[in-house]
Amino acid sequence: MRLRRCELLFGAAAALLLAAIDPAAGETQRTLYAVSQAAEDRGAISVYDIDRGHRLIKTIRTVANVHNVRGVAASAASGRLYVAYYDAGHTGRIYCLDLNHDVVLWDRAVEPGVDRLAINPDGKLLYVPTWEDGSADFINIVDAETGETVRRVYFSNRSHDTQYPLSGPVFQETKAADGSGSFLYRIDPNSYAVSRIGPYTGILGPYAVDSKSRHVVNQVTHLWGMQVADLTTGEIVTAKLPGEPPGDLWLLHGIGWTPDESEVWHSSGPSDPRVFVWDMANPMAPVLKEPLRLRGGRGSHWLTFTINGDYGYIAPVKNSDDGTEIFDVRRHVSVGAIGSSEDMLEIDFADGKVSRVGDQFGIGRR
Repeated sequence: MRLRRCELLFGAAAALLLAAIDPAAGETQRTLYAVSQAAEDRGAISVYDIDRGHRLIKTIRTVANVHNVRGVAASAASGRLYVAYYDAGHTGRIYCLDLNHDVVLWDRAVEPGVDRLAINPDGKLLYVPTWEDGSADFINIVDAETGETVRRVYFSNRSHDTQYPLSGPVFQETKAADGSGSFLYRIDPNSYAVSRIGPYTGILGPYAVDSKSRHVVNQVTHLWGMQVADLTTGEIVTAKLPGEPPGDLWLLHGIGWTPDESEVWHSSGPSDPRVFVWDMANPMAPVLKEPLRLRGGRGSHWLTFTINGDYGYIAPVKNSDDGTEIFDVRRHVSVGAIGSSEDMLEIDFADGKVSRVGDQFGIGRR
């Protein structure tokens, strides 16, 4: 059974009752900003009230001609949100949204391309990879105020996911097939010096760093499971899944720490409707707890969590119209769905202003 957009609300009676309630003055409102990947409204942002049944609060119409959404990042310091995307002419672009007024401040091309981006904690710089299928051997550093590219950092081609975890620094993986794609890169945000961890057993895919930047979990090509690296010692261990992998195994896609870092969740293959949960009491010796089954009957492509870790969001295959499934993280139970998105993060408001932001990546927050 496929998750339809009609499943945006669960617990219909309760949701209808709660929809009439507005947050009290001074109360923090937790919202989920989800950039749609569905064909009918790709690039628009659906805003959901996390604590009121994930009811849809509003839809923000952003820019036209969005063909492929590539990533989202936000800053509490500036009150801005950034979406990387490709237009129909395959030009990589970023648009900047003022979160306090729902206004697009700028929409600019970034040469030679874009992918899942990260932002400096001060909200002043964006770290923008140049696309997993591109040949450029650098990432762009972009002025978050204007969209101007201010620097390039060179190290490898086909740069993909850029991450700035709570303790920093900037992390970067690539899909390079020349051997450099089997390393995870660290970029000093002050000196821009580059170092690397690895090699891993294959080309790296999605990954997530813990809150102290001590451990990182990685999905790796042709691996039925995950690898974990100690970022201090450089040691890498492999956690293999039992049984036979699905026939379409190439790269499992979607991984994250629960914010308390007690668990790691990761996706299976595109045709396998399971998400695997690992006990991370000892990060260098993960223990498989259980597989969770998606109600949609298909595989997934991304996952992330709320800031405090009460909900997890598991997205369908890229550019699908299927819904993104909501899980109660503590009970390991599917509790509903929102519209199709894999580019989403929590934005909290206090007295109507942005007070805290989450992350598209499943970073640790302990």
